[in-house]
Amino acid sequence: MKNIIEIRNVRKMYGKGDSQFAALNGVSLQIREGESVAIVGKSGSGKSTLMHILALLDRPTAGTILIDCEDATSIREKKLNSIRNQLFGFVFQQFFINANHTVLDNVMLPLKIAGVPSKERKVRAMAALREVELEEKAKEKANNLSGGQKQRVCVARALIGQPKIIFADEPTGNLDSNTGEHIEQLLFDLNERHGITLIIVTHDSDLAARCDRQIHIKDGMILETLEA
Repeated sequence: MKNIIEIRNVRKMYGKGDSQFAALNGVSLQIREGESVAIVGKSGSGKSTLMHILALLDRPTAGTILIDCEDATSIREKKLNSIRNQLFGFVFQQFFINANHTVLDNVMLPLKIAGVPSKERKVRAMAALREVELEEKAKEKANNLSGGQKQRVCVARALIGQPKIIFADEPTGNLDSNTGEHIEQLLFDLNERHGITLIIVTHDSDLAARCDRQIHIKDGMILETLEA
């Protein structure tokens, strides 16, 4: 398998002067196409900063980022947005959906922003809802859904752009254990059936253990990498 993401000697600094600190301190990492990876660490370890760098949501202070063999370190913001829209899907702990809009409208939003025609948006959104078994809820207001259903809407929205990579930041953090297990299984099914690379930020050791690899981070540095 080829590397879909590679970072080399990445540093991310925050603050100035005496208050400056390194959220990431010389991190190098390769992620292979189609694998599932857990980034594990305590609060403040740098795991979320690492995910934001990998997902091009933040720029490093120093170092190199390669996305699908392309150097993304110095790319302008407009092209970065295009890469994110074409290659990435996101699932966060907070649902980030519009409660007063329908499920269908929430799922279609990325395609609407991208200027995809209305008819195609609906077809692709319904296909994504079928993947997460929410097709019958398409016309329902998102506000009427359970927490697990809302997170499935987020997974469908992540899928609609047909991404190569899904980034999931504590995707089950706001869910009860039973519902969380269903969301976990959904994500791993997508990884296995569609070959979507899955990158999960978590402090949940059981969830991390399901991944092909666990990357343990502390004080902005990788401590160890564990293969499944």
